[in-house]
Amino acid sequence: MDVVALGESMVTFLPSRPGRLADVPSFDRAIGGAESNVACVLAAAGHTTRWVSRVGADGFGDHLVEAIGAYGVDVSYVRRDPDRPTGVYFRTAGDRADDTHEVAYYRAGSAASAMSPAGVDPDAVRAGRVLHLSGITAALSPDCLALTRELTAPRPGRPLISFDVNHRPGLWGEGQDPDVLLELARRADIVFVGEDEARQAWGLRGARAVREALPEPEIVVVKQGKGGAVAFDKDTDGLCEDADGTATFVRALHVDVVAAVGAGDAFAAGFLSATLRGLPVRDRLRHGHLAAAATLTTPGDLAPPPPRPLADRLAALDDPAWGRLRLGPGWTAADAEAAEEAHTP
Repeated sequence: MDVVALGESMVTFLPSRPGRLADVPSFDRAIGGAESNVACVLAAAGHTTRWVSRVGADGFGDHLVEAIGAYGVDVSYVRRDPDRPTGVYFRTAGDRADDTHEVAYYRAGSAASAMSPAGVDPDAVRAGRVLHLSGITAALSPDCLALTRELTAPRPGRPLISFDVNHRPGLWGEGQDPDVLLELARRADIVFVGEDEARQAWGLRGARAVREALPEPEIVVVKQGKGGAVAFDKDTDGLCEDADGTATFVRALHVDVVAAVGAGDAFAAGFLSATLRGLPVRDRLRHGHLAAAATLTTPGDLAPPPPRPLADRLAALDDPAWGRLRLGPGWTAADAEAAEEAHTP
């Protein structure tokens, strides 16, 4: 198994038109979950993946298992809970960073919140080259936090731990301290964190400050929104090719955005895919941006990545050509040469 991802997935209801939740007349059903999104994108990119979670013994749980499994993800270790429901949420069409964006979660007491160290198969979870986790799981319940701590604990032979901070303020209740996310991130090997969420959760300003607060991980990727992303790495055991350990920055692509939700998960999947292939850090960041662009140009939380030949060709462009790329809806269906000619002014 290349990647095992553990975390909650929910049924997502996408609005049929822009506007407030109070004004949207109907919604389309989809799936959404940070960790399962990563597993689906990686499976679509040709990797072997497994999603480990807990869903209700209900129709929404059936839908999640079937839809995620349809991507080629192994869902055989998803447990069904007869007493707790599958989580659902509704959202507006706007960017999560926009003040008008609304999300209504119905996940309190969900089946996934009952995940615990005793409730998952440790061999199944640790069966991959990479174990992908996020800070969302840690916020769901004390048992989920205990599970996340157990899985990130240093031990001989553990898989490479990939940790997406995914700070969601609304999930951290009174008395809960988001500084626990800093603790968990410091125990990981690869960390993804937005510069904005690092400032909100930990009061850190700037990518360098984030790296200084996270000296242990082999790679720390700081996402800077529309500006790009920077990776700090240690070049340990051949994991990276940047021997001097300095930062590698890659600017984001120009994208005609349809919906911004899910782009961070796709970025992590693209970066991990390139990591599994042993590509240099610059190309890992570029593959992250390309996978994110696939999601940004579709209405849902999840979109298949560009075909590998297309992604490899675009990732290999020189810096000026990369900077001129502009990608819009449907770009992933183009062949590599046509995409480069059509989207490079």
